Amino acid sequence: MRRGFLSAAVFGVMLGSATAQDAAAVHLVEQAPVAIRKVAPGLFLVDFGRVAFGNLSLTLGNQRVTPAEPVTVRFGEALKDGRVDTHPPGSVRYAEVKVMPNGAKTMIVAPPADARNTKAPAVLSPAPWGVLTPFRWVEVEGWPTELHADQIRRRAAFDSTWVDDAATFHSSDPMLDKVWDLCHYSIKATTFAGVFVDGDRERLAYEADAYLTQLSYYAGDADPRISRATFDRLMKFPTWPSEWAPHMVFMAYADWMETGDTAWLGAHYEGLKTKLLDERVGPDGLVTSPPDLIRHGDIVDWPEHERDGYVFTSVNTVVNAFHLRALQDMSRLAQAMGKKQEAVQFSEQAKTAQASFQAKLFDPALGLYRDGVGTDHASLHANLFPLAFGLVPAGNRPQIARWLAGRGMAGSVYAAQYMLEGLFENAEDATALALMTAPGDRSWRHMVESGATITWEAWDQKYKPNQDWNHAWGAAPANLLPRFVLGTQPLTPGWGRALIQPNLGALTWAQGRMPTPRGELSVSWKRDKNFTLALTLPAGMTAKIELPALEGSSEVRVGGDRVEAYREGQWWTLEKDLSGTVTIEER
Repeated sequence: MRRGFLSAAVFGVMLGSATAQDAAAVHLVEQAPVAIRKVAPGLFLVDFGRVAFGNLSLTLGNQRVTPAEPVTVRFGEALKDGRVDTHPPGSVRYAEVKVMPNGAKTMIVAPPADARNTKAPAVLSPAPWGVLTPFRWVEVEGWPTELHADQIRRRAAFDSTWVDDAATFHSSDPMLDKVWDLCHYSIKATTFAGVFVDGDRERLAYEADAYLTQLSYYAGDADPRISRATFDRLMKFPTWPSEWAPHMVFMAYADWMETGDTAWLGAHYEGLKTKLLDERVGPDGLVTSPPDLIRHGDIVDWPEHERDGYVFTSVNTVVNAFHLRALQDMSRLAQAMGKKQEAVQFSEQAKTAQASFQAKLFDPALGLYRDGVGTDHASLHANLFPLAFGLVPAGNRPQIARWLAGRGMAGSVYAAQYMLEGLFENAEDATALALMTAPGDRSWRHMVESGATITWEAWDQKYKPNQDWNHAWGAAPANLLPRFVLGTQPLTPGWGRALIQPNLGALTWAQGRMPTPRGELSVSWKRDKNFTLALTLPAGMTAKIELPALEGSSEVRVGGDRVEAYREGQWWTLEKDLSGTVTIEER
């Protein structure tokens, strides 16, 4: 447990049908404050260290002095001039309630209900808990005596399977470590609803939010229940953007790769076919968009001004990139289900669409993809999504990756997930890491330096004035750093075979661990004159090893013994998979 957190009072509750149907188990955890400051007689500022969704328990305890007037309790996500900000910007939370302590009896102090996120269609919390709100700070005004830490507790709601130290990340860059810690905690804190929701403003599940959160959740907890509960909810309550529907295929594919569970996949396979946008596909295999969907459907990025001047046409490059990626995933899922004919059909659809995608949307003169048929504008988004989805022919990838790296973070925190994936996968790891910690207001460094304890919905308040300060889709480094810097990814469903391929960037060392369905996987690497990798794989897992080829290196050793390895491009690849605990050195 983190310092200041209590494990003595944990209340497990399974959300029922009145809340998130079939949702995962969440529980209330009582947390002690990390600091209490007396602002004035009878006025105390309480700091719980980080924002969490919850309410309070409050008691006079042995101090039986009953106040003459009600006590005012203020909940806040933000401070202003050393006090709880009572008029915070946008959707940043503030709430106030008056209570009358009753001797030594413990009171549950909850904020007033917000009509927008405590009634359907919002995902509801169990009624016995009382209203939950995100807050870090509490002001208690009118308290008749001193307020001590044992008299106030935050009752915070979290997924009950989450273990704080199941995943770790440390590196030679202290700011990068702070970014990971912010993003990793953001995933834990936003599990309060038992399904992945978009934030506190609406408390609704959205497909893109859910997929990005799922990736980061699996980097911290291998239990699939909350991801599956979110998937089930979204099958019943889909949302409107064109690209959000294919995210459901992405979620199912991610579940299969994480768990290897074809029984769950089989129960949901037919429903996935409805997420392919097939009803909008023309003879050339490309998805078309009628005027109403161009106006309200094709989203590209959000908020709208994060679209890098994207020009919307009837054949939208980003929408088609999502459709193509979904077709490829569906072909693999069909194969996993033993549906060979359907696997071939999906694969053939993808080949037809891919040929048209390259012929009609790629501009050979620019070496870039246009935003759509009928425009010469080439935005960041028309190129980052094809690159991240593996749709770009091999010969064109370096140029597009370099171009994206030069453009910088010209998209939203949502698009950043895919932007950075494309950079990591195409030898631009130094740029990807630099973008995470870049100065200015379009990086996670900005969130850290602004005092955020949960990631925001947008890069800054000025980019989305109504933004939430508790949005998990902004937590991409929680999955990107384990996947690409530690270099850990499943190669076969259920992690029977993994890929270990560290991307170094400008780092000199990194280490960490992550949970998998087979147990803990740990990686530690260091770069000086040589490159050394220490690896512990859980039982039942083997790993393909690819090491970054340092200048002058000529061989690879495992446990001191030279092994067969071949060099291809920027990597040394070991001929044989490894298992157990090993130390690998490149010389």
